Amino acid sequence: MSLVLDPAAQDLLFREARTANTFTDEPVTDEQVQAIYDLVKYGPTAFNQSPLRITLVRSPEARERLVQHMAEGNRPKTAAAPLVAILSADNEFHEELPQLFPHFPQAKDAFFSERPAREGAALLNAALQAAYFIVGVRAAGLAAGPMTGLDFEGVRKEFLDDDHTPLMVVNIGRPGPDAWFPRSPRLAYDQVVTTV
Repeated sequence: MSLVLDPAAQDLLFREARTANTFTDEPVTDEQVQAIYDLVKYGPTAFNQSPLRITLVRSPEARERLVQHMAEGNRPKTAAAPLVAILSADNEFHEELPQLFPHFPQAKDAFFSERPAREGAALLNAALQAAYFIVGVRAAGLAAGPMTGLDFEGVRKEFLDDDHTPLMVVNIGRPGPDAWFPRSPRLAYDQVVTTV
């Protein structure tokens, strides 16, 4: 059985897509980011909680503040990427549940009244949404450079607040010269899938 999705789209989203390390200077527009979000917002999360928050770093001053919190090897590409996004989990996502989960608005208090429960749910579900976001960037014909080599607490203090947990920083743009490292191996189907 083959996939329904066109092979060219499969290549765009997965087989040919790579983590970019260099970018051209072509800007990434607000309209492109809006289109990406308008697609990926439909990816599923538990209780439709949608805890991902995206902070776009555009100004030179903000970029300079962010670069100082990146690992040494990630600084040049973060400084040069056309757009950088800080992806974080909103630990107060439950405040939106009456709107996002209207058939059971009591979920806000029934499941998420305690901060530790919210933090765990926010981390898992925002990570799912971060993956959707990366695929959405690819769907827009752009390349993503997701990175976790950073000072998470420094980024939180610099750009977020105590209610948001940074997950990763993503460089976004059109791939530049020598953008790709060689493709790393993947596990085979029988190394991952077990039938019981």
